Amino acid sequence: MSLPVTDTDAVAARYVDTIIIGSGFAGLGAAIKLSQQGSTDFLVLERGSDVGGTWRDNTYPGAACDVPSHLYSYSFALNPDWTRSFSRQPEIQKYIESVARQYRVYDRHVFDCHVESARWNTATSQWDIVTTRGNFTAKKVVSAVGALCEPNLPDIAGITDFQGEIFHSARWNHDASLEGKRVAVIGTGASAIQIVPAIAPTVAHLDVYQRTAPWVLPRFDREYTRIEKLAFKYLPGYQRLSRTGIYAARETQVVGLTRVPKLMKAFEFIARRQIAKGIRDTELRRKVTPNFRIGCKRMLISNNYYPALDRPNVDLVTDGIREVRAHSIVTADGTEREIDALVVATGFHVTDSPTFQGIFGKDGRSLAEVFDERGQQGYKGATVAGFPNLFFLVGPNTGLGHTSMVFMIESQLNYVIDALNTIDKHDLGVVEVRREVQDEFNADLQTKLNKTVWLNGGCASWYLDKHGNNTTLWPDFTFEFRRITRNFDLEAYDSLAAGDVTRPVSAVDGTPTPATTDNDDEKAISR
Repeated sequence: MSLPVTDTDAVAARYVDTIIIGSGFAGLGAAIKLSQQGSTDFLVLERGSDVGGTWRDNTYPGAACDVPSHLYSYSFALNPDWTRSFSRQPEIQKYIESVARQYRVYDRHVFDCHVESARWNTATSQWDIVTTRGNFTAKKVVSAVGALCEPNLPDIAGITDFQGEIFHSARWNHDASLEGKRVAVIGTGASAIQIVPAIAPTVAHLDVYQRTAPWVLPRFDREYTRIEKLAFKYLPGYQRLSRTGIYAARETQVVGLTRVPKLMKAFEFIARRQIAKGIRDTELRRKVTPNFRIGCKRMLISNNYYPALDRPNVDLVTDGIREVRAHSIVTADGTEREIDALVVATGFHVTDSPTFQGIFGKDGRSLAEVFDERGQQGYKGATVAGFPNLFFLVGPNTGLGHTSMVFMIESQLNYVIDALNTIDKHDLGVVEVRREVQDEFNADLQTKLNKTVWLNGGCASWYLDKHGNNTTLWPDFTFEFRRITRNFDLEAYDSLAAGDVTRPVSAVDGTPTPATTDNDDEKAISR
């Protein structure tokens, strides 16, 4: 159930100590951790109608995870009932909902609540938050919107003039039937290689528009037997041991991705065999074979993508798209292909997320402006200079190309929850990472990233920002990230003691906060 905050209520009862924005794995995890330690003065603002984030939104045919199930889950909420080694979207969404119920945090949520802006108020040392469910003020904000939340629509001439069914993969229209229709899919990324095999058998014809061929590895997926699930459930330590084994195996890829790129040739050999096995036509084999080192772009996994491309009713189009017309697509060579429906599978805004435009720091500039000028830089993926009391989950350089993001999220939760507790323990009004600390951290990151396959593999990917820097991925072992985020390092921050600030009524329980004598003087206690 969602906390009953109406528009009127939100205006009349506006103060919350901590606001969490978003309720995917990250935001939900933050809510659970706060709840476990007895905190009640927090709210989760979620623009959707339920928890789940990207797994709630991405319901396209064939949607599934490319990380093994037992690793793609919270360490504190293992699920012995996974039906497959690689779970599909409905099962993952069901898991997330069950965890929210198990830890009783649904009542801390305000659903269907889109955050329009969050602005730091220097006079009150608080965040002023404007939403579609009213306005809130918070001392601390945790942004958990994630990187895969804002669909990236291609800038193609005439696309808005298309008269047939058109939708992004992350906003799938289940009322639109594609059966027996001529369909085009733009993109060959992680979503597209799941959509294409799922719809190819039932459409009349399918055109797949490819700009860059991806490397695709086998998907070692199978159903778990009843005996295996019983063992996961009742045999002490068995599931955790299995999870540890998966984690260790995945972590070995880091050496090839970040230190010795030549080691990735073994994966490339496997991927080339996958092409030879799945595609008979030699010209089509040539089209789907990448011209960059494996790992430079995200490595994909599928057993049925190549066979789907080899179907007689499927064409892979590698010529660039010149324009979209009312009922067709015209490529650069002048060829016009008529279609009834268009699926846009072109990924997400990662380094240029529109959510950045609505967050304003202490100098009045938006996060988008700061990132546009300096690149998407942060400190330990959790804080950004100029944005006090704002903490990120899945922030800059926390992405992965080889293993579970849930592991990184839990590492960040250690850091962010400790930061929130440190603010309370020391009665701090403001904490802000020092610019020189952030700059030093990012200089070290870019030095490491310059040695990776992501920058030296011969490709251009969404990992890179407009400055040519990789501000998306973590360039080391994930256990190293966990080490540096185990505790909040207050010494890296400028901090100010809390001044006496009159706070409005609490939006959580409606209790007025006692008024205090106004005092704008705040004493520096740490630097």
